[in-house]
Formats: sequence, structure tokens, C-alpha cells
Amino acid sequence: MKPSEKTNVMRLLEQNKIPYKSYSYSQTSAVSGSEVAAALGEDPDRVFKTLVTRAASGSYYVFMVPVESELDLKKAAKAVGEKSIEMIKSKELLPLTGYIHGGCSPIGMKKLFRTTLDETASLFDTVFFSAGKIGYQVEVAPDDLKKLVPFEYADITV
Repeated sequence: MKPSEKTNVMRLLEQNKIPYKSYSYSQTSAVSGSEVAAALGEDPDRVFKTLVTRAASGSYYVFMVPVESELDLKKAAKAVGEKSIEMIKSKELLPLTGYIHGGCSPIGMKKLFRTTLDETASLFDTVFFSAGKIGYQVEVAPDDLKKLVPFEYADITV
């Protein structure tokens, strides 16, 4: 279903002339990534969650993995050249990124953090991820996402 309102993520995509499709599942009770993929009628391998981590060095990193996958912290640390990383606490997310848990998007964070997409994203013409608000998703080609959020691909899931 097309959303009736635009999020900042959608505005940023439009300002940068990046093609996208937007979807709303706010009328459903979907909470988990699997439920969101089902509400959208999409393959959960194409629907990505955005995770924010802190390395032992104090640097922050963003990782995007399919909703039914888990981030492998060792692989993720290796991918960004760090000794170790950990997930940040939910309460740290809003002040750091401007987003809340469940509505975190790689686009439009307060700061641009180094971002890594699970290598499986490269298998798809487009992928889905949060439009920056719970109940909203955008569908964007990975090559187009790269114009706004530079990222690298890596094997980062368990």
C-alpha cells in the first residue's frame, strides 16, 4: 500500500533524484522484520534491517542485513577492520541517529556512518529497508542507495 505521508528518507531520495517505491504497513500489526516482509508480500531475503554498532575503538558503524538473518559481530568487525563491535543500546539510537528502534534507516541519519550491506543484497535489483518511520518502507536499487550512502558489501551474517 502506498503511504499517505512522506518521510524524510523519501524526501532525501527525491531531492537526490533517486528512484524509489514507498510502502506502508502501518495499518497492520507487523512488528518483527519477518512480519514486515509478510505484510509487504516480499521475500524476507530482500527486506533489510538497519543495525547500528559501536566498535572497541569508539567508532560507530551501520550494518544492513536481511530481516531473518543475524549480524555476525566477528564478521562485521573484520569487515570494517575493527577488533570487536557490539550493538548499541536502544536508548542510544535516537540521540545518535535521529531514528527510533524499528524505524532506523541508513538514509538521513544525523551523521553519515561507515555502512556495510550484507553481500546477499547484491543478488537483487532492489532491496527494501525502513523509510525512517515505523510502518514505512522504501524499495531502492543498491546501486542507487550507494549514491546517497556509500557502502561496501561483505559477508556479515551468521
